[in-house]
Amino acid sequence: MNLKEIHTFVICAYGNSSYLEECMLSLVNQHNQSSIILYTSTPSLQIEELCKKYNIAYYHGSGGSIGKDWNNALSCVKTRYATIAHQDDYYEPQYSELIIKKFQSNPDALIAYSDYFEEKNGKKIERTLNLKIKRLMLRTINLFPKSKLWRTRVLAFGNAICCPSVSYDLSVLNGFKFDEKLKGNLDWIAWYQIGKMKGSFVYVDKPLMCHRIHEESETSKTISNNTRSQEDLETLEIFWPKWIAKLLMKQYVKSQNSNK
Repeated sequence: MNLKEIHTFVICAYGNSSYLEECMLSLVNQHNQSSIILYTSTPSLQIEELCKKYNIAYYHGSGGSIGKDWNNALSCVKTRYATIAHQDDYYEPQYSELIIKKFQSNPDALIAYSDYFEEKNGKKIERTLNLKIKRLMLRTINLFPKSKLWRTRVLAFGNAICCPSVSYDLSVLNGFKFDEKLKGNLDWIAWYQIGKMKGSFVYVDKPLMCHRIHEESETSKTISNNTRSQEDLETLEIFWPKWIAKLLMKQYVKSQNSNK
């Protein structure tokens, strides 16, 4: 199976990240090679040189928000399936092969995603209570992957789906766009919006990518300036009455400590 013809990793790069080359290497070293491209709204010599080093197609455009960059990145993809790779994270060598197999065995799949693990200061983090709850939620969604009501109810308790673990079937998402106004919860809102479409959410129950936690990550930045807390509350209020959303928010604030 030639994945280059059907699947693309599109790396979203911001500024000059010390982790970008490791991300690229994890994609270049996939067991079954996909196409790899990079998009940035902050072009730099470092990014350009790394793209040349690993023969990665290089795209750049105007920025404005994370959502705009993700939308622009996906617009550069020419294959049916796409994965937005975050520059700080990396993938296990079998990610693309197992994800595409999952798509092909579930023709109605909207998105396919895997379990994941976290790393901080160069060390893998043992599964915290927060990560254990998220894994339970991922498996719970997977009980009824075709049910719009079921996945909406699970998403009402939080966002367990790790954004860079997700691959998209662009042929069935019908012009879907990430919300360009949000800073922290555009992925959670995206799963809610995609979840209202007809089709399945499919899950590979293996940790196939690493979400790296560090002070310069966008997740850490939105937590430190309280943007994340405000957006979390607003998102919970989509699913719940305000008084229930505030109760759930107390638990969410505790879970954010793992990203500090």
